[in-house]
Amino acid sequence: MVKRLKTLTKNRFRKTNFNSFFFFLFFAVVIWIFVQFSKQYNEIVDIPVSYINIPPDKLLSPENPKTLKLQMEENGFKIAWFSLFPPTLFVDVSKTVQEDGRLLYFIDENRKEILSQLSIDFEDSNFVKDVLTINYQQKKEMKLPVVSRIGVEYAAGYSATDALQLTPDSVRVTGPDVLLDTLTRLYTEKIELKKVKEDIAGTVRIDTAGYKNLTVYKPILNYSVDVEKFTEGSVQIPIELINVPNNLNVVIFPKETLLFYKVALKDYNKVNASDFRVIADFSQLEEKQDFLIPQVVKKPAFTSNLRVNEKRIQFIIKK
Repeated sequence: MVKRLKTLTKNRFRKTNFNSFFFFLFFAVVIWIFVQFSKQYNEIVDIPVSYINIPPDKLLSPENPKTLKLQMEENGFKIAWFSLFPPTLFVDVSKTVQEDGRLLYFIDENRKEILSQLSIDFEDSNFVKDVLTINYQQKKEMKLPVVSRIGVEYAAGYSATDALQLTPDSVRVTGPDVLLDTLTRLYTEKIELKKVKEDIAGTVRIDTAGYKNLTVYKPILNYSVDVEKFTEGSVQIPIELINVPNNLNVVIFPKETLLFYKVALKDYNKVNASDFRVIADFSQLEEKQDFLIPQVVKKPAFTSNLRVNEKRIQFIIKK
């Protein structure tokens, strides 16, 4: 019994000593790390760079610096933090100076902005380079028309009084010569409008997908279209025979035709038969053709979708 008790006590003592040893070892390591990281160090760390506010007429070279070297005289904690989680420095290209075909970003002149981003003390930390040199390619500039890809489906009995308008209908763009030399126009993004029965207006973005390095000065346009309720009307119009040779006596039949037209309901009462003119041009008669084709050559501006009831005009030549 006594022997067993001694053995148990001895094992417990060994286990207690083992735990105590590792506790004090861990504590000593923590103290050592704290002491070491509390010291001042002079190290160089890489700060990632991102370029912002790039002028639309310039294309930055992909070979421009991706990082800037920052020489820091700080305690180990801050240097370790900057090494593991470096903050990104956003370089405002609009604040550069153009010189000899390059853009120069002066660190000292932008000290305040850099300080607000990185939270460093410039008395203890400095960038290895005083000037960041940015290479670029000058873009070509031109004006291109914009074609609408806005589809409009009108409700029954409704239609547009005029074509859909884009404002502006052309835009200034910049890009590499090799790209702009292939462009003659731009298109809007696709929009489908259904069952429209009132005036519509909105904004649409220019579709630049697939055009890398193309900059559009005004990428969003306004569109509008006036919509009215329309109805169909008809008038009886005499057919006028023209360009008959003086030595021929030509008689046509019928001498009148029913002309159908589409008009906004508000303009229906403005339409008069005298506003239209239908002709049959004898000079357009082809060989072995025994009929003339009627043509509407005059109509009110506010009418559309004109069609005549007679598709062919018969004629006889009297001797």
